[in-house]
Amino acid sequence: MNNKLVSALLIFAVVLPACKDKKSVFDNVTGFTQGTTYSMVYENKQNINQEDLKVKVENILHEFDMSLSTYNDSSIISRINRNEVVMTDLYFTEVFAKSALISEMTGGAFDITVGPLVRAWGFGPDEHKNFTEAKRDSLMKFVGMSKVSIKNGHVIKSDSGIFLDVNAIAPGYSVDVICGFFDSLNIKNYLVEIGGEVRGKGTRAGALWRIGIDKPVDNNMSPGQTLQAIAKISGKALATSGNYRKFYVEDGIKYSHEIDPKTGYPAKNTLLSVSILADDCAMADGIATACMVMGKEKTIQFLGSHPEFSAYLIYSDENGNFQTWISPKFADSVSETEGEK
Repeated sequence: MNNKLVSALLIFAVVLPACKDKKSVFDNVTGFTQGTTYSMVYENKQNINQEDLKVKVENILHEFDMSLSTYNDSSIISRINRNEVVMTDLYFTEVFAKSALISEMTGGAFDITVGPLVRAWGFGPDEHKNFTEAKRDSLMKFVGMSKVSIKNGHVIKSDSGIFLDVNAIAPGYSVDVICGFFDSLNIKNYLVEIGGEVRGKGTRAGALWRIGIDKPVDNNMSPGQTLQAIAKISGKALATSGNYRKFYVEDGIKYSHEIDPKTGYPAKNTLLSVSILADDCAMADGIATACMVMGKEKTIQFLGSHPEFSAYLIYSDENGNFQTWISPKFADSVSETEGEK
């Protein structure tokens, strides 16, 4: 479903091994969804059949895909983009509401109407760049969260040319949906990862869940091969956005997939990756994307006004060396490493 995930725009979080208590039974289910992989580890005190659980998980993910995938022509969002008359569902409504909230919080740095510009820059499904200044000017009139709303279960657009793309928040939200399903089964300890977005609850045999954050080296396409840091989480979600896996170089200029909704151009700043810790994964996912657009200084200012989020930033200094910044309350949960798996 998700080009951001297919092309690994995010730094994939890697679930690291933890000690396993002999008295604890932890099972896992893995598979493919939304053009990427998923991995879910859970304490199976209820003796839940793994295959049955996997079938139910994949049914939920299919329903999710039928709501929010721009890569599925039959999905609700695809039909809305074609201006068909269609009712929204709970998945769509909740993602839209969270997207509007994040857009407001970040001063428009996050915007689900920016999709046509992303495609024009060559980061869409066909990965064909057709950007021109005239193209930018024509597409900018379709960008802006204020130009779209939901009324009585229907999406209202100010212009039929508006195209919605929730790929910068939907993966995180899908994690939250599966966590809700696990909660309904009364599973107390679990880690859910979809395309690198993660959320953990409880512990694994008393140990916090350990998540690897990859070193942001251009074309580092193998998650876990070179880690920049390890984060320990419980009762939180962690999402990472970066610009080193999805980009292209043309005439000596590097173009990142992070498009600034205000300018229509790829964001230009020193941030290489942003890892956001939040209560839910949808918010972490969307905020991480917005921070990549805002840049280091504005991100730090934003975090100062929003203590509900913590962050681990990796950026480039004037000499091109990697530097890091971390929220004070997140510092004790992150250990930096070099090359550890």
